[in-house]
Amino acid sequence: MKTLGILGGMSWESTISYYKKLNEGVRDYLGGLHSCRMVMHSVDFAPFAQQMGQNDWESITAGLVNGAKSVEAGGADALIIATNTMHKAAADVQAAVDIPLLHMADAIAAGAEKTGASKLGLLGTAFTMEQDFLSRPLKEKYGLDVIVPDSAGRSMVHRSIFDELCCGKLIDKTRDGYIKIIEEMAAQGAEAIVLGCTEIGLLVKPEDVSVPLIDTVEAHVELALNHIL
Repeated sequence: MKTLGILGGMSWESTISYYKKLNEGVRDYLGGLHSCRMVMHSVDFAPFAQQMGQNDWESITAGLVNGAKSVEAGGADALIIATNTMHKAAADVQAAVDIPLLHMADAIAAGAEKTGASKLGLLGTAFTMEQDFLSRPLKEKYGLDVIVPDSAGRSMVHRSIFDELCCGKLIDKTRDGYIKIIEEMAAQGAEAIVLGCTEIGLLVKPEDVSVPLIDTVEAHVELALNHIL
């Protein structure tokens, strides 16, 4: 088994899910008392959130690069950024280290292949939905079309991520809002919905909606396990 490096804490609510699923996956594969070998750099998320609000991606990237170098120095053989939004800095992070970065877009594409979907609805922070750091590689590398909610839907999703989900607040009314948005995207032709923020899967479950969901925590963990095992 190789050692996995993790950039976590963005937010820690979903990093817990990564940690649990990685260890469960290794145990299921190797059996017994086996668990995942990992090195984690977990950040204080508040400064990152403030820098996102200020569009200060230079500082964010510097922090992620520092974390990537620390897990590489700690013996990691590969690296994941345990959040979708921070993949905006993925190219710079990869350029700073010699170990491979296991990219979220590759994980999403693998999830899409399982569902047979070629058109995806994408939920996430405003950065993830409105910029192309995930949708572009999904289109260019895998031929997948991506749609996002309308302006009101994007605003609701973005607000709920920072004000609720990252704070561990799972609210039924918010879940209902997500379900409405998901069904609207399905009506627009989305064949699967990408839960493109690692906290959304804490709130919305497959049984809540009529269209397949690609939980990016689960997809990313599977990509990582395939690599380290």
